[in-house]
Amino acid sequence: MADMEQNEEMLAQTQVTGEYDENQIQVLEGLEAVRKRPGMYIGTTGSGGLHHLVYEIVDNSIDEALAGYCTHIQVEILEGDVIRVTDNGRGIPVGIHPKEGISAATVVYTVLHAGGKFGGGGYKVAGGLHGVGASVVNALSEWLELTVWDGTHSYFQRFERGKYSEELKATGDTDRHGTSVTFKPDAEIFEETTVFDYEILLKRMREQAFLNAGLTIEITDHRHPEEERHEVLCYEGGIRQFIEHIHQTRGLDPLSDQVIYFAGKKGDNAVEIAMQYNDSYNEVILSFANNVHTIDGGMHEIGFRNALTKTINEYGKKFGLMKDGDKLAGEDVREGLTAIISVKLTDCQFESQTKVKLGNPEIKPFVEQIVSEKLMDFLEENPAVAALIFEKSQAAQRAREAAKKARETARRKSAMESASLPGKLADCSERDIEFTEIYIVEGDSAGGSAKKGRDRRYQAILPLWGKMLNVERVRIDKVYGNDKLQPVVTALGTSIGEDFDITKLRYGKVIIMADADVDGCHIRTLLLTFFFRFMRPLIENGNIYIAQPPLFRVTKGKTHKYAFSDEERDRYIAELGAGGAKLEVQRYKGLGEMDPDQLWETTMDPETRTMIRVTMEDAMKADEIFSILMGDKVQPRREFIETNAKYATNLDI
Repeated sequence: MADMEQNEEMLAQTQVTGEYDENQIQVLEGLEAVRKRPGMYIGTTGSGGLHHLVYEIVDNSIDEALAGYCTHIQVEILEGDVIRVTDNGRGIPVGIHPKEGISAATVVYTVLHAGGKFGGGGYKVAGGLHGVGASVVNALSEWLELTVWDGTHSYFQRFERGKYSEELKATGDTDRHGTSVTFKPDAEIFEETTVFDYEILLKRMREQAFLNAGLTIEITDHRHPEEERHEVLCYEGGIRQFIEHIHQTRGLDPLSDQVIYFAGKKGDNAVEIAMQYNDSYNEVILSFANNVHTIDGGMHEIGFRNALTKTINEYGKKFGLMKDGDKLAGEDVREGLTAIISVKLTDCQFESQTKVKLGNPEIKPFVEQIVSEKLMDFLEENPAVAALIFEKSQAAQRAREAAKKARETARRKSAMESASLPGKLADCSERDIEFTEIYIVEGDSAGGSAKKGRDRRYQAILPLWGKMLNVERVRIDKVYGNDKLQPVVTALGTSIGEDFDITKLRYGKVIIMADADVDGCHIRTLLLTFFFRFMRPLIENGNIYIAQPPLFRVTKGKTHKYAFSDEERDRYIAELGAGGAKLEVQRYKGLGEMDPDQLWETTMDPETRTMIRVTMEDAMKADEIFSILMGDKVQPRREFIETNAKYATNLDI
């Protein structure tokens, strides 16, 4: 089998050979280490890492805002995907550094772990704590130009791949203050893409504007003058407006008009929290430390969750809303909750340079105390809102108990049936998930072709039929036992929700194979929504794929080519029709129109097929898109489609 042989060959190539002595120990000087191992500093050299460069520079300007000096930040995407970030802060110090003997500004951009955030008094609160942000951006750029205004003079210096030929020099007089950084990412590092996505940057800049009430962030895309995009972002309401924006964007109806907001301070540490319940069944909790989005949470988020559960339970007992011995679980009180947690600390302890989790232990009891006290005050002062929250939490509790019974029933049924697999599943003989894959196929007709065309040693086929449940609009108790989804759950072997266990996964690749038309897209979206909501680790682990069947078959005599787009079809017609012989162009309306050999050749053969791996680079964005596309509200879905329709390909409309 081709996949097995390739794996064996790769394994052989990775065997350690040669000597290991003092000659193999390398010392990387200056910024060489960054260019050698960029992933250590920006996470990835893909799109995520590319945009991370902008965040690092903007974060430095944000730190000036936190220090009370910067009120305006301008972010521009210039022709050629060059970025320019300009602020009106104090300007990077330009004096000669006492130890390095060169300008302090040059030190910041050429020396790792150099900056004003290590206790020198320059910043009490800062997001860039490792002192590597500016120098890393410099190291990973083809070129970078730095301009500083200190209120007396303007200064300029140019770098190329982190190095400079001329020192920082004065270029004129000015009463202006601030810093401007212009850079072009290095294509030698970012081989996948050096093209910036305006929407990704806009989302991040809007986020920062929400977190810093009153700060103005301006973002402009100059790459297409005829349709230049420009936004001025300033929110006096801060994270309160952030909550409103999330609900409006996703088309969610709040339980009440009031956003719950409270803040507290202890020494130089501060926390502010905004929260509001809505009519959905999903929670959205976003946490930030010094304006940095802590994607994996941390101590501040743990403190919030603990205090929320404790306070709502105490409120219920205090006012006789609960039976003795009854208790709401954390997931009950968080159902339909949107919350923003923002903490500001003098000494942020992030778990890595990419800052995805906050580790400061002292922040947990601090947040717990603030939430416990102020949330209880709010509930007591607003009994009508408190009643709505409590009723929703109790409804979630009842649904959780119903789901528990459904799980137990499913387990008993599974045990009685000796964990039998779905009747329509055509399983494979291989058991090592390193090689196995399952095709979830739309319809019995396509399923029949797939079963005949597959390699039965490692490819399993599960046909689906009928309308699938939209899980975005139901609780988990409605998912258990659903006749359209249960075969998928049983075939994969992992169970769902809190019972999910990825170690029981039976197939390394889970491939969604649906027709290349609107109905097929709908089925793919329904399945992806299901995986995202109830089997999310499969996406996080990279197990979910989308098959790419062709749209056309262009034939001339015994020669045939498969086209996956109109443009590709036209190119093949031009190539094969050059001699004037008769051409036959077949349009596949569905997978069932292909015979088994064609389906194998185009869509299932590992040597020739094309598949899309479903990733989760941005869980929040994915969560938002599923809410928009699969939720009850029409208007947000219409706006999303109108905005993104131009990016759609391979749709037979």
